[in-house]
Amino acid sequence: MDRRRKVELFEQIRREYRFGVGTIRGVAKQFGVHRRIVRQALASAIPPERKVPARARPKLEPVKQFIDQILRADQQGPRKQRHTAHHIWARICRERPEVTVAESTVRHYVCRRKRELGLVARETFVPQVYDWGSEAQVDWYEAFAEVVSEQRKVYVFAMRSMAGGGAFHRAYYHATQQAFLEAHEFAFAYFGGVFQRLRYDNLKSAVKKILRGHQREETERLIAFRSHWGFQTEFCNPARGNEKGGVEGEVGYFRRNHLVPVPRVESLDELNQLLLDACRGDEQRRIAGKPHTVGEAMQIEHEHLLPLTAEGFELAEISFPLVDGKGCVKVRTNCYSTPLRPSTRTRVKLLPAYVEVWQEQECVARHERSFSRYEQVLDLEHYLDVLEKKPGALAGSSPLQQWRERGRWPESFDRLWQSLRERHAPQAGTREMIELLALGKRHGWDRLKQAVEESLALGCTDAAAVRHLVTANELGRPRTESFELSGLERYDRPLPAMQEYDLLLGVTATGAEVAR
Repeated sequence: MDRRRKVELFEQIRREYRFGVGTIRGVAKQFGVHRRIVRQALASAIPPERKVPARARPKLEPVKQFIDQILRADQQGPRKQRHTAHHIWARICRERPEVTVAESTVRHYVCRRKRELGLVARETFVPQVYDWGSEAQVDWYEAFAEVVSEQRKVYVFAMRSMAGGGAFHRAYYHATQQAFLEAHEFAFAYFGGVFQRLRYDNLKSAVKKILRGHQREETERLIAFRSHWGFQTEFCNPARGNEKGGVEGEVGYFRRNHLVPVPRVESLDELNQLLLDACRGDEQRRIAGKPHTVGEAMQIEHEHLLPLTAEGFELAEISFPLVDGKGCVKVRTNCYSTPLRPSTRTRVKLLPAYVEVWQEQECVARHERSFSRYEQVLDLEHYLDVLEKKPGALAGSSPLQQWRERGRWPESFDRLWQSLRERHAPQAGTREMIELLALGKRHGWDRLKQAVEESLALGCTDAAAVRHLVTANELGRPRTESFELSGLERYDRPLPAMQEYDLLLGVTATGAEVAR
């Protein structure tokens, strides 16, 4: 016990003896201390100095100052990036090779010095019991994923049921408020209902200002969202992650078991499908101390959740921009391509991960949302009609460059394009290439890519051959189904009798002989 705490203990003992129990034995029993401590407190408000004999540590003595320097430096460093006793011992072996000291000796000394410096504190936590459907805990955490051969940081939303142990995870490139609210709706759909209470830490998507105690000034969107779905919110104290220990433990388990090694995907949608499959796979596991598997508990809890609303909360930001001369609409500071004519008024939905352009109740363009500023997000498919009239603009176009950067323009397309230009001249060859790209727009880009690669493998670089390979499946005639002939007996009729006609033929022949 440090000096300050002992002074406070002496103050409590003196007050209890004077105004409370009134006996040395009773005070000692109440505070769990020896009667000698009570007598010392009654004799003086200042605790006496305790004389502890110094124990000689000859092997540790040369590096004590070195260890203390490391621990004092840790006091100024980040809480989660401080030295452990093992790392300190490893540094001694590496930087002070002349000193031979056991790791256990260093560990005991570091443990004592960390307590003296206030770097560690032992705390007792009280286990909690939760009713079915009463509470779920929510948190964000960071992870990495390899998306189209590029390692990217993603922010993963996690919601964990405290009674059943089921959890839902969904990834986004940015932890925006829109993503935060949208992930709630996906989680509600996964659990099949809404929890009565959700517990958060003080994330910016939910809290504008921390007030006294557990009071918070929440964001307007969260208040409206909470009102729409009918749940209640509670917030943890700052820097007290143990108050939502359920989701904290879930994050560690899920990251170790499903995000190691780093997942390799082609898109954010594929990553989220992978996370959803992992969540469903975890429904088969049994949490220690629970009588049911996670999936069985979720089925029981489903009956106690609040029902889902008929319609979701409006999450998208709606705007009505005009298409500019480059075929783009401006959303915030970024421009997104569309296949519409310039000066067309459109309806744009800004979603957490995508931007959708709508025209007459039809989604005509959908782009991955850019969180940069003053950036152009272009799709070559939207410019094919214009390029048929201006084929010379294809080679140096920004949409083509972006397709190359995203991996959507394979090397086989360049080989075919170069061959067409050599055979038909640059202008005519480029126009034929654009016509082939239009086939990809109608029949699918994977099908076009396969046809181009097959044509090149055969040594044929004619546009008509590629067009034939793309549309070959549509040229086949359907086979006529066979049917039974046994049902046609009812249409049988007797053959006509021809004897009377034979008599007429005989009469005609006799008349001819008389005429002669």
